[in-house]
Amino acid sequence: MPNPPGPERRSQDGADTEHPEITYIGCARCGTLIAGLDGRYACSGCGWVNEWTEGHRPLPAARRRRP
Repeated sequence: MPNPPGPERRSQDGADTEHPEITYIGCARCGTLIAGLDGRYACSGCGWVNEWTEGHRPLPAARRRRP
């Protein structure tokens, strides 16, 4: 089985934004092309998921609700 391609990033001018970035990669288990947010992936074909710490940037902090 060939190695899946590395992650592909699509962003405007390469500038960091506060919004999640859609990235694409070949599934590590079955090779299906899958999309994810900021390097976090889940394959709907075989159920593979990558570790959340493998993302391209930290997850956003939880926001507190105002009382």
